[in-house]
Amino acid sequence: MSLKDKLTGIFQVKETPHRIALAFALGVFMGISPLLGLHYIGGFLLAWAFRLNKLVTLIGVSINNPWTIVPISSFCVWVGKKLIGIKQVLPEVDWNSVTLTTIISKFTDMDNFIYLIKGLKPLLASFFVGSFIMCTFAGIVSYFIIQIMITRYRRTRDAS
Repeated sequence: MSLKDKLTGIFQVKETPHRIALAFALGVFMGISPLLGLHYIGGFLLAWAFRLNKLVTLIGVSINNPWTIVPISSFCVWVGKKLIGIKQVLPEVDWNSVTLTTIISKFTDMDNFIYLIKGLKPLLASFFVGSFIMCTFAGIVSYFIIQIMITRYRRTRDAS
C-alpha cells in the first residue's frame, strides 16, 4: 500500500477536515513526544479522551517508527542541545578499555551506576527539551497540512 493510498484512506474518513487533522496532529505530537514506549498507548488514550478518530491518531503516531526513530530522536537531541546551550551531550569514552567485564562492573557497582546516570543527564535533558519542542511544532504543522490536503481532496472529488 503506497503513501498515496494511506492518505486517501485518511481523507475518506466520515468526519470534518478539522477533526481528522486534529486526530492526526495529536498522533504526530504523541509519536515524537519524549515518552518512549508510550506513544501508541498515549495516542489512543488522547484520541479516546477527546473523542477523535483513534485510527487516524494511531496513523499519526506511526510517523515515529523503527525506521525514523533514530533520525527523529537525534534531531530532537540536537535541537535540545542548541536551546539549552550544552556543548557536549555525551561524556568522553575510552573505547579501548571497554570490555564486557568493565560494563558489568559499572552496572553492578552503585557508585559507578550513579556516575553513569549523571553523565547521561545532558543527553536526557537535551532529548526531553528537544522532543517537546519538536512534537509541538510537528503537531501544529501537520494539523494545517492535513486539513488543507483533505479540503482540497474533497473539493476536487466533489467537483468531478
